[in-house]
Amino acid sequence: EILMRIDAYAQVQQLYQTKKVQKAEPAKKGGFSDQLQISSMGKDLQVAKSAVAQAPDVRADVVASLKEQINNGTYQVSGESFAEKVLEKYYSTGKL
Repeated sequence: EILMRIDAYAQVQQLYQTKKVQKAEPAKKGGFSDQLQISSMGKDLQVAKSAVAQAPDVRADVVASLKEQINNGTYQVSGESFAEKVLEKYYSTGKL
């Protein structure tokens, strides 16, 4: 019985023995590098986004012209044209 215990102890000790740690090799230089390529379509989108971001939200020339027509009493809107635009907006978005 003692022999079995010693034998079992030796087997357990072998399982838990640590192996020698090998030194890690230094990384080789060169060979791989990260690259970023932007397609011509991507570049065009960037240019378009930049142009939109720089454009004013209000077209001052159009607003000035409309203000002048309203102040002069010369601004006229066709009822039919207005109704068409309202219905067009409604049908395209489902909202007024």
